[in-house]
Amino acid sequence: MNWTGRLTVVALFGALALPAIAQSNQEINERKENQQDRIANGVQNGSLTAGETANLEHKEAALNKEEQKMKADGNFTPAERARINRQQNRLSRDIYRDKHNAAVQPGQRGEINQRKENQQDRIAQGVRSGQLTAGETARLESREARINRQEARMKAHGPLTGAEKAKINREQNHTSKAIYRDKHNGRHQ
Repeated sequence: MNWTGRLTVVALFGALALPAIAQSNQEINERKENQQDRIANGVQNGSLTAGETANLEHKEAALNKEEQKMKADGNFTPAERARINRQQNRLSRDIYRDKHNAAVQPGQRGEINQRKENQQDRIAQGVRSGQLTAGETARLESREARINRQEARMKAHGPLTGAEKAKINREQNHTSKAIYRDKHNGRHQ
């Protein structure tokens, strides 16, 4: 086979592989968004406690950071995609288990819980639209996890005081601004 024939074969295989790679990245992003929605739903309906939410957010942030490292060299291999998929499967099982265990968030349906859900929805929408990169998503998830851990520690001593609610609200304000900045900074997935 001459060089022209070889180049044609290589170009053909390359053209066939690109949609598969794009599809795999799209599936990963869709799963991220879906899992964000499931966490937000669990926060909203009380089936996830603050501690469970913090734990899930921490795991999601770690997964996003790992994905970002894998993509950093510009070569996101099928083996790396498969590893991310397995980790997403594990996280999905954790979300299911936490949402369906006996632990529930007490009936305090206040502004804090509504804002948690709202911010989870905004992050999920940013992942879905491509406005948030994997690194930005990881940082935002880490912030959310930190707020959830802080809230869980405060609630361990009883209902939140007005000062504690105000502190959580300030943290949520900072995170809300970070979500806006990251979604509008011109970087895309």
